[in-house]
Amino acid sequence: MGLQQEIMTAMKTAMKAKDQTALAALRAVKSELLLAKTSGAGDDLSEADEIKLLQKLVKQRKDSAAIFNEQGREDLAEPELAQAAIIEQFLPEQLSEEEIEKVVVMTIDNIGASGMQDMGKVMGIVSKELAGQADGKTISAIVKAKLMN
Repeated sequence: MGLQQEIMTAMKTAMKAKDQTALAALRAVKSELLLAKTSGAGDDLSEADEIKLLQKLVKQRKDSAAIFNEQGREDLAEPELAQAAIIEQFLPEQLSEEEIEKVVVMTIDNIGASGMQDMGKVMGIVSKELAGQADGKTISAIVKAKLMN
């Protein structure tokens, strides 16, 4: 079953349960999928494109929540985090920091990276390998830490 069908099924469930937070998150995903399909990318999005789209939506929600928290507006941050959690359900299982670290160390050893000047190479390889399974910010922090040593 494609992502769009999964979203529609989840929307029906959210409507029946009168879950406004879930419904708002799912409608945002549906809207982004329709925009991506009509923007000239063709009728079908690849699975990788769908994952990128979902990651973008989750990141937007988390960034908004962080800004709201900084401003002391927890009442606005909570719905954003709740929506991010709902959207994350459609993403592949996320790797733990230890698993990401193993991939980073292996990549650094494989390409012989020796310092911060090699960060771009390492990030490119690791980001492709872990597409959809890890957040770019987490990967970046681990790569920096490993290259600084």
